[in-house]
Amino acid sequence: MNPIEFDDAETYEPEEGWRRVALAGSDQFSFEWFEKPPGHSSPMHDHENEQVCVCLAGELTVATEDEEVALSTYDSVHLESNETHRVENTGEETAIGIDVFAPGRSFDFWTDRE
Repeated sequence: MNPIEFDDAETYEPEEGWRRVALAGSDQFSFEWFEKPPGHSSPMHDHENEQVCVCLAGELTVATEDEEVALSTYDSVHLESNETHRVENTGEETAIGIDVFAPGRSFDFWTDRE
């Protein structure tokens, strides 16, 4: 067993107000808790990992090159490996969510970007 206490977990803040926290995971899958301020959007990007994004609070819009879907509390979306996408907080309050990645990944995905 490998417990991770939220307050002690590895944290990464790619931009002010956009915070990601690494929860328990492995090389096969990883969980990241995140918060996004109103109006914030990640850049369009892709990665080798499949991804499930779950909205826990607020509103998120997940857009691919072909479509977009609005997520409210407890809604989720699955993104295929290498599917180009972005996640935007389209609401008026901080949005909170969980991302699940398979295979697992670290924050190197963001920190090693140019």
